[in-house]
Amino acid sequence: MPWDKHLDELKRRAALAEKMGGTDKVARQHGRGKLDARERLRRLLDKNSFREIGKIAGKARYDDAGELEDFSPSNFIFGRGRINGAPVVASADDFTVRGGAADAAIHRKFAQAEQMAHELKLPIIRMIDGTGGGGSVKMLEDMGFTYVPFVPGWEHVVQNLKSVPVVALALGPTAGLGAARMAASHYSVMVRGLAQIFTAGPAVVSGLGTGEHLDKEQLGGADIHAANGVVDDEAESEDAAFAMARAFLSYLPPFVGAPAERMSPQDRPGRRESGLLAAVPDNPREAYSMRKILEMVADKGSVFEMGRRWGRAVITAFARLDGWPVAVLASDPTFLGGSWTADTAEKAKRFVALAEQFRLPVVHFVDNPGFMIGLDAERAATIRRGVEAMNAVYEASVPWATVIIRKAYGVAGAAMSDHTRFQYRFAWPSGDWGSLPMEGGVEVAYKSELENAADPAAALKEIKARLAKVTSPFRTAEQFLVEDMIDPRDTRPLLCEFAELAQRGLN
Repeated sequence: MPWDKHLDELKRRAALAEKMGGTDKVARQHGRGKLDARERLRRLLDKNSFREIGKIAGKARYDDAGELEDFSPSNFIFGRGRINGAPVVASADDFTVRGGAADAAIHRKFAQAEQMAHELKLPIIRMIDGTGGGGSVKMLEDMGFTYVPFVPGWEHVVQNLKSVPVVALALGPTAGLGAARMAASHYSVMVRGLAQIFTAGPAVVSGLGTGEHLDKEQLGGADIHAANGVVDDEAESEDAAFAMARAFLSYLPPFVGAPAERMSPQDRPGRRESGLLAAVPDNPREAYSMRKILEMVADKGSVFEMGRRWGRAVITAFARLDGWPVAVLASDPTFLGGSWTADTAEKAKRFVALAEQFRLPVVHFVDNPGFMIGLDAERAATIRRGVEAMNAVYEASVPWATVIIRKAYGVAGAAMSDHTRFQYRFAWPSGDWGSLPMEGGVEVAYKSELENAADPAAALKEIKARLAKVTSPFRTAEQFLVEDMIDPRDTRPLLCEFAELAQRGLN
């Protein structure tokens, strides 16, 4: 047949591409405990769903007669596949081909992957291992000149952040542009012990005379970046990272403007959890587990938390209520009593912006004693970060429900919701709110009375007893300054109703 020769060459080139960096380098990759790029794509995506684009792009070597002798593929592999049955763009850096350096990446492939996601409105998952398209000293020597830096295709990265879900997984040492591609995402995960992230690696840092001589983990391991917000989460294995990526995407719509998918309900919307009655201690200084409350209120097994190790005074998570996906913002009283630090405020701001962008209703569980105070808090510009978080709450237009579990004080407490909108809000009888904590101001407010009392201790006790009645949450409800006081067991049924009604506000 006239096409046999051409088809045979196509098969040969495809087979050469499958070899990646060659047997030795692939074995070295596996020896480091890492999957190779093609195996990563198979494990991330639905079975047999990957269709590669540009597979035979790379660097060929020809003999004197112009016949192909050997072929080194691009170290950037991408194509379309499916996750949970839905189409996505997936890419994987191939560390076995020149460690992911730019001279083997083919920038147009990187740009095309991002452009495909943007123009076809498909979520994109980047699996990053190496510089991910950054430069190399050897490349500059081979070129014989340097250039003013630019990043081909970055305009599509910017557009994707505005239009489709973007997931980035660090699966090995990730520097330079690879690190930038990690940060330019809506959700990012690094594999503990396998991945490190840095602007420049240890050798460069040491070579520049900084006086810092660190190994990869010390400079850019998970203990640094999962705790400072550079990445959202850490995983214990590559397969765990893939599962986290799939879970994240299951809550979001495929692109901005599309509705998020409701899953078939697997839990009764009217379920009333008696455990909620004992969830909050009587002692207002005693901490409790907000995560246990979320698990009892949401559809069973549906809570997916992101960013657990940074900005720890606030919990950011996705969950389902009667099958409907929602974004959950919740105080964590086990960390600094739930006080918002600068990084807590930054985390809250980013999460609210994500919910707004992808049109997910927000449910806010509140136990916020205020912004963190003290010298360290002032140095961290906590009030500026806090105001930015509050602005994000006030700028949100998605349906918003609030459940006041316990404390809500000061400006930070006011960031629970936009008070100018309809307040879809419930308070538990454990509610405790005001412009400032009462116990912190009694001695100051009643200083003269206490100084003139025959028994100052007894007088202070009597004053606090009077104030306890004034601060009863039921006094607030009498004035309709909180809309509904509820039995904690009613929280789930009421929020399931909210999740359904919220769909009207999303259209």
